[in-house]
Amino acid sequence: MSGGGEEHEQLKQKARPTSTSPLPGVSSASTSSAAAAAAASVASSGGNGRATPEMKRSAVRSLIQRYFHQLQSGCGNVHCKNTNCASSGKVPPMTPNEVAARALHLFSQDAQLCDGAPIANSPQQDVDMLSPNDSSSSSSNSSTSTITSASTTTTTSTQSQSQSQSQSNAQPQSSMEQSERPLMIIDLVKMPTMGSQATITTTTTTADDSDPCTPTLPSVDFVDAELLEGLYTQCHAADSYERLCQIIDHVFSSVDRLSKSFVCRPGQERQHLESKSNNALNKEQLRQLEGEHDKDEDSTQRTATPTELCPASTAADDSHVAENADEADVDDDDNDEDEPMTQQEQNEEFLHRGTKVDFRGLRHIKRLLFGAPCQTIAEQITSSVIQLADYIRYMRLYRQDSWEQVLHCLVICFDMATNTTANNSVTDMEYLDRVLPKLCHAAAAMPVQAQARLAVIWSEYCADQLHTLLSSCQQQITLQVLLDEESVRENEHIISVTKVLKIVFYANILASVLERPSCRLPLQEVGESEADSSASAVEDGEDLFVYNSLQQPHMPKFAEDPLEKCLQVSYIDCRSPLVPLEEFYNEALSEHIQMHQDYLSYKTLAMESDLGSSHTNYFCFMLYAFILTPATKVDALYYDCRMRMYSERYSSLYSILQNFGQDGQEGARPDLKLTVRRDQLINDALIGLELVAMSNPKDLKKQLVVEFVGEQGIDEGGVSKEFFQLIVEEIFNPAFGMFVQQEETNNMWFNATPFENGAQFTLIGIIIGLAIYNNVILAVNFPMVVYRKLMGYRGTFYDLCDWSPTLYKSLKAMLDYQGHDMEEVFEQTFKISYSNVFGELVEHELVPHGSEVLVGQHNKRLFVNLYSDFLLNVNIQQQFKAFRKGFEMVTDESPLKLLFRPEEIEKLVCGSREFDFVELEHSTEYEGGYTEETQIVQDFWSIVHAMPHESKRKLLEFTTGSARVPVGGLKCLRLLITRHGPDSDRLPTSHTCFNVLLLPEYSSKEKLEERLLKAINYSKGFGML
Repeated sequence: MSGGGEEHEQLKQKARPTSTSPLPGVSSASTSSAAAAAAASVASSGGNGRATPEMKRSAVRSLIQRYFHQLQSGCGNVHCKNTNCASSGKVPPMTPNEVAARALHLFSQDAQLCDGAPIANSPQQDVDMLSPNDSSSSSSNSSTSTITSASTTTTTSTQSQSQSQSQSNAQPQSSMEQSERPLMIIDLVKMPTMGSQATITTTTTTADDSDPCTPTLPSVDFVDAELLEGLYTQCHAADSYERLCQIIDHVFSSVDRLSKSFVCRPGQERQHLESKSNNALNKEQLRQLEGEHDKDEDSTQRTATPTELCPASTAADDSHVAENADEADVDDDDNDEDEPMTQQEQNEEFLHRGTKVDFRGLRHIKRLLFGAPCQTIAEQITSSVIQLADYIRYMRLYRQDSWEQVLHCLVICFDMATNTTANNSVTDMEYLDRVLPKLCHAAAAMPVQAQARLAVIWSEYCADQLHTLLSSCQQQITLQVLLDEESVRENEHIISVTKVLKIVFYANILASVLERPSCRLPLQEVGESEADSSASAVEDGEDLFVYNSLQQPHMPKFAEDPLEKCLQVSYIDCRSPLVPLEEFYNEALSEHIQMHQDYLSYKTLAMESDLGSSHTNYFCFMLYAFILTPATKVDALYYDCRMRMYSERYSSLYSILQNFGQDGQEGARPDLKLTVRRDQLINDALIGLELVAMSNPKDLKKQLVVEFVGEQGIDEGGVSKEFFQLIVEEIFNPAFGMFVQQEETNNMWFNATPFENGAQFTLIGIIIGLAIYNNVILAVNFPMVVYRKLMGYRGTFYDLCDWSPTLYKSLKAMLDYQGHDMEEVFEQTFKISYSNVFGELVEHELVPHGSEVLVGQHNKRLFVNLYSDFLLNVNIQQQFKAFRKGFEMVTDESPLKLLFRPEEIEKLVCGSREFDFVELEHSTEYEGGYTEETQIVQDFWSIVHAMPHESKRKLLEFTTGSARVPVGGLKCLRLLITRHGPDSDRLPTSHTCFNVLLLPEYSSKEKLEERLLKAINYSKGFGML
């Protein structure tokens, strides 16, 4: 018998009701209808005994349809135990596409079919199983539901039962018609993509149908907390999370869909924030809070929000949507009548537009899903967010509305990374480790304006999460550093996270209490004041120097921070940051950054900026100084100073060689040499510096070499240290008359009525600048406001806190007083008095006729501001401008202002206040036969640790030339102890230029202590050994 005959016999066996089923697990009763239909098809084929391909497909199709209807509508048996039947209640909610795919899978596995399953030729349900390309598709007008991606509206049309029955009878005839292409199994269950915008037609059950039915669910284009929580509950009850994972992948991997998700109701944007008192907010924040509701009403809302997975629209919903559309049209018309906004106004509006993210619902869902027993949910969220972040990173958008969607998505994803669950930290850490670097890549690729907007959003809505986000980013950087210590500067993960940390840095500043108006002096105002000062000085004949600070910018053009410029805020305006700025330091990165290479990148950027090139692939951590420790910044400043010294030295040597042999022509010295006498130290130093500053100020940037008359010491650094120490003691002596000592704080302040002219203050500024330039620490006690003013800022009321704490508390009490009898209680006018250097009482009126103006509730803030401005700025204006001028003559071209904050400059000038000699012991090296185990070395450190604080300072000065601790602590000081012969009566000696202590190997601990104390107490002057 031929193959066709065998197939014919097999089909005949299927047609027999008593025969066994050809498919395992399928009963004969359940397949009788399909077999009968197949036999009828064979009989109508001409009776040639051969089963045509159409017959085979029809039989397969019938079985797949039976699985489909069993999954969708069930068999009708309420006691059914088939897990693949809707009547058992064990089938999870699925879309028609998912049901079709499941039916195809069951067919391939020969799964069980219930006896009472619906017949295969049900007309209404065949609609879902037919391929769009199949010519036998039903064209019935039976009740259907049309689901689109933009709306959940269901359109229902009812037809008569007779019409449906007639069309169902006509269906078998039409099913025999074939298309040109052979029908494949995939055509039976056509699976559209999740991102398809095509209309999906699904069936609806009639009111008379009482059989249990698995709900057919549409594709979801946005989600919220209520929707996901409801879906999670359903999936948890069915013990199947496939539908939930599909929706998560569908939404979280798409910018368009996620940007529509987790949108809160108007006026509820800040519900997640803890209530704060109005006193803790500044005026700007209060105004934003008061105007938030108005902005919400004006903003365009989305037309519909699904509250259920399969919602049914009502007339009320439609009318509500229409009303919103009409309101939007009205708003558009009103906007058309207004004058168009300028580009700056548009940028400002975009920057402060806020966000509509439902943080409370988002964080609730995050804890719910990540705490679920099914790990697949968290894995799906992680993979989808990674896909989203990669898309954002590589896409190129140029419209603000597009970045609006991206920002909404990034706010959601970053917030999920910072909100951890209490009992599922492993899942949280996995999400954090995999997703955070990708999100940082995406955020770093955004334009500056979008980054500024993200900083504003974080500061206003996520201030409670800034510390967590900072810690997470720091952990990522530290991990990458430990994994690859050699290529830290080229690691793209570290670079991207560092850029995001800058956004967090400014968000932290914006979330803190800011000083408004800003205490920063605009460059134009500084220039005008400097010009006026220079003009008045020239008239008085006191300007002895040719240096003009107006030619030097506040910061190199390429080093200006565009994010700071866009936000119009500076860290200097933040007196008490929400997160301490010291927590932005990354120790691991600072230790492995190889600052000499980073400085070369800095110089390369400067060179390209001078050439007009704006495109560069170089990344420089010096432009992200907030992440570097002060000790690392000192290294960067050291490299810069040394490079300038070498440059000046080579120029001088070239000048000497060029003028060699010419009579009367002497080349410039390669260094800045000062020859001074100990008894005439001030006069010799100031006269020598004055001659250099008047002739060629650039010579101040050469390496300083000091020589004491009559002494043999050669300056390799140690002689300069003692020179600065001695001259500072003389200059700041109150008897010198240039500075006065404040008894309350022991700080030095400028004398408002000095004995010397402004040129002397300029020379003192040069000395302070030279100390920084030559890496020398000084014993200077300035209040913090001096360093803030050196950075180009004005002193304000808050600076009185360390300038005069008593006065600050008095003025603070005046500001806090709210009584209406303020004039009678304080009896204060706008006339103040203070004591000068001679102890005389000096009076000053802050406003014209100030003695007649009483301070009340209406003008107390003005009084405090004028009082503070007079003491810190106006009263010492000429003296400080001269001082600052001398300081900038040395430091104008260095990256000092780029790298350091005022409190860090104080450490740079004065050193650290922590004397940890345990760190010094651990960092000390030994030579000449000494080791850590040598008895005399152990005795030495035992004696040192037992010394009083003053003796420790003397020991530090004896060995290093300075009693100050360098920036970073004593661990940054490399002390070398070397053996200086056997036991003898010689005293210990030192080379302060190189921090070397020469210690003879004394015979006993007592002798070592006696010799050491005598040496450190009588250590003045230099000699040759």
